[in-house]
Amino acid sequence: MRRVAVTGFGAVSAFGVGVPSLWEGLVAGRSAIRPITVCETKGLASPIAAEVPAFSARSVVTEEHSLVLDRFAEFALVAAAEAVRHAGLELTDEERTRAGVAIGTGIGGAGREDEAYYNVYVRNLPRIHPFTIPRIMYNAAASHVSMAQGWQGPTICISTACASASHAIGEASEMIRAGRTDVMLAGGADAPIAYGIMRAWEAMRVLAPPLDGDPSRACRPFSRDRQGLVLGEGSGLLVLEDWDRAVRRGATIHAELAGYGATADAGHITAPGVEAPARAITTALAQAGVPPDRIQYVNAHGTATRLNDSTETTILKRVFGDHARRLAISSTKSMHGHAMGASGALEAIAAILAITHGVVPPTANYTEPDPECDLDYVPNQARKLKVDAAISNSFAFGGLNAVLLLRRP
Repeated sequence: MRRVAVTGFGAVSAFGVGVPSLWEGLVAGRSAIRPITVCETKGLASPIAAEVPAFSARSVVTEEHSLVLDRFAEFALVAAAEAVRHAGLELTDEERTRAGVAIGTGIGGAGREDEAYYNVYVRNLPRIHPFTIPRIMYNAAASHVSMAQGWQGPTICISTACASASHAIGEASEMIRAGRTDVMLAGGADAPIAYGIMRAWEAMRVLAPPLDGDPSRACRPFSRDRQGLVLGEGSGLLVLEDWDRAVRRGATIHAELAGYGATADAGHITAPGVEAPARAITTALAQAGVPPDRIQYVNAHGTATRLNDSTETTILKRVFGDHARRLAISSTKSMHGHAMGASGALEAIAAILAITHGVVPPTANYTEPDPECDLDYVPNQARKLKVDAAISNSFAFGGLNAVLLLRRP
């Protein structure tokens, strides 16, 4: 089986456009959670989110093209352009037939869908925008990125809630290993900050309110006083290449995507399990041929809900045993929010940069230890640490789990 190299990446996050903005914010331990401005907030109990500030896709999208796009697809197009540029990719026509796209999304074109329903049910309009379906369909981001790049290889959309991006990256890597394709743009995109979606999440009673009136302190993963997640938005995309191809063209290889594990709890629709997520981690370790005690960093799923964080702690203890206490673990969702189908990609990029720079981003807003979360969560301040191998966990509603193992090239 072929090896998989990561040769480029791009991001749109609540810190702004670009990977440098994302990494600078994460290393600073700075929360990008703030009051919502992109949709109506009247009546919301928690009108805060990790919203992409002052976003424009005009660098890659014409005004005419924007008519068929939702915000989540625009995020993907901007992230894709950065990733391809970062990788220094220039493909021939023949090579484009061996280059594909895999972009996950949890909720697709939520903003445009919300707008369409408002126009139908509230304004009673007899006709809505003719591009509504192309805007809201889940595969829109993958399709538009494929068209923008002119890549004609396998192009897919995966929707597995908040594991969507990690599944997309993992399945894209398997295509390369199997020889079905040579290059893949893989990751996720989501823009779930829409009024109807916010009300739906509030109904589940899992959204965190501001802490003492401060939105930036709302999300507190693994902390005893955690009160829930905060929605985010954005996109993260990785350029994955056949290792030998990347070496031949002299590409900078930032990391090797050495292992991937995917499992299902087959249990509860929202409550996380232990055995299946643990098996996803051990599967990734086995594929990479990396023993558990060689992992230094875990980018945790870490949503800051009561059950998720304690369960993930149990999972890590189950897999790593005594070594679990030597792991540096952080939830970057404390800063970029829970970007749903984009989260796994933003977190994979954070893990790669931890390997590259020898710095582990912190878990922001950590206030006090929880007896049920008793590992090292890198509280509040980034830490210098030589990271040779890291895992990134994504454990989604529906019991769908994806784990990526990244190591120093």
